[in-house]
Amino acid sequence: MNVDVLDESGLGAELGVDVVALTRLCRFVMRRMRLHPSTEMTVRLVDADTMATLNEQWMGKKGPTDVLSFPMDELTPGHEAAAEEDNGYLGDIALCPQVAAQQAPAAGHSAADEIDLLTVHGILHLLGYDHASPDEHQEMFGVQGRLLLEWQQGGDPE
Repeated sequence: MNVDVLDESGLGAELGVDVVALTRLCRFVMRRMRLHPSTEMTVRLVDADTMATLNEQWMGKKGPTDVLSFPMDELTPGHEAAAEEDNGYLGDIALCPQVAAQQAPAAGHSAADEIDLLTVHGILHLLGYDHASPDEHQEMFGVQGRLLLEWQQGGDPE
């Protein structure tokens, strides 16, 4: 699995973002969601101004948000057979470390944990998960919680 994590924010290192660990987290989630080993994706860490521009352009909302997902090849998680056949470019995630750091205290964890959560959340959106309805919310946040817990407990070695 090819994952590119690009720190374009200018603040990633200052906020404790570990690009290597974030890459490993993406690969972990992709494996757990049974995506083809040739699947690719990109995570762009962007500053608040860039995120505000993306949020207005793509979501029609003012100001920066925490994470945006841009799916490409409509890959879906699934069973072994799907993982063997369904490869391609999963998509791009834009993540704003500044926003993550601002909202982390309210969630009761570190900025790094918030960035991990937002990364998993973004990948699930790339895979078609949503949280618009109560049932969708329950499913998506259930999967997200399980993946994060497994990752925090040591995940699996690459």
